Amino acid sequence: MTDEPDTAAAAGATPVEGRSGPAVALKDLRKTYGGVAAVERMDVEIADREFFSMIGPSGCGKTTTLRMIAGLVQPTEGTIEVHGRDITRLPPHKRPVNTVFQQYALFPHMTIFDNVAFGLVERRVRRAEIATRVGEMLELVDLKGRDRAKPAQLSGGQQQRVALARALVLNPEVLLLDEPLGALDLKLRKQLQLQLKRIQADVGITFIYVTHDQEEAFSMSDRVAIMNGGRTEQLGTPRDVYQRPITEFVADFVGASNRRSGTVVASAPDGGYEVELQGLGRMHSWGVPGLADGQRICAIIRPEDVRPAPHPDGWATVSATVVDVAYLGPHVSCVVRTPDGELLTMIGDPHQELGVGDACTIGWPQASMWVLPLGPEAPAQTPTVA
Repeated sequence: MTDEPDTAAAAGATPVEGRSGPAVALKDLRKTYGGVAAVERMDVEIADREFFSMIGPSGCGKTTTLRMIAGLVQPTEGTIEVHGRDITRLPPHKRPVNTVFQQYALFPHMTIFDNVAFGLVERRVRRAEIATRVGEMLELVDLKGRDRAKPAQLSGGQQQRVALARALVLNPEVLLLDEPLGALDLKLRKQLQLQLKRIQADVGITFIYVTHDQEEAFSMSDRVAIMNGGRTEQLGTPRDVYQRPITEFVADFVGASNRRSGTVVASAPDGGYEVELQGLGRMHSWGVPGLADGQRICAIIRPEDVRPAPHPDGWATVSATVVDVAYLGPHVSCVVRTPDGELLTMIGDPHQELGVGDACTIGWPQASMWVLPLGPEAPAQTPTVA
């Protein structure tokens, strides 16, 4: 270690002249490889102190976007701003961001203290300050007292927290996380999700998180961007995206759904729609704004909204036969077949006594349905939600 002062020049960082505007602004961002678009015209503003996630299937462009923000990939077109400063052409080490990857990349021969302190030593920070900052970070990630251990002596979750501390100790304005929990088992991932959200609130900076796991993203994020084929299909709060999907892709990606095709009969005075659904008849529903009379639509019915009889007034009901029952601990998943041959799934009380072959009547609140356009009439992208 060294006793030389910490300066912007020594750190190789661009000095911060106050913060203004969103934490990160991606403007008309585009990346192509051999004429094929990996990211297509992305326009997103991410607020200061926001926990923002990008989710989608493999190849959707989420990791490429993250790597462009980090400076590891140069965009073909567009700009990247952090607190109002254009960083599009800055090299990675001069950007006010840091990245935590799925592979922890810890130095196996170094202690935990030295792993966390590595970036500070490279930036020639004073020894006393290094000791203070590393101690604070290890306490933040619940590793106080493990500073003399080697990485091999820690569990996978503890190693991931060391990688997190190593990134945060450099005081980035934005922390980028590329599927950091992907290598961990389910129980440990859930534990670390809670810790990540707490740490983000404690340090008070913007987190941009990439994952293919929608439950993981929903549990932590203020907003999520659903990506598909290099485009942002929908952007909003987890609740909005789940309850009000604007495309069939989003409805399927962010959770299980029962779907029924139909037609808009008329717009309702309350802002909803009167719709005619296959096998279910005419009923009232809410849906994507701007649907026209006669337009073909798809009704989304979430399995957790479906219940066996009895049903209150105002519920849609249909007779059915149970064809499959799966006990899942906290709930039971039942698949039923309606008279028109369609299958519906309901998730409910683990103590219900329905069995395969039983006849039943199932129903759901009409207000819980959500209708969206079918096929090419569906919108490609939703406006940015503040």
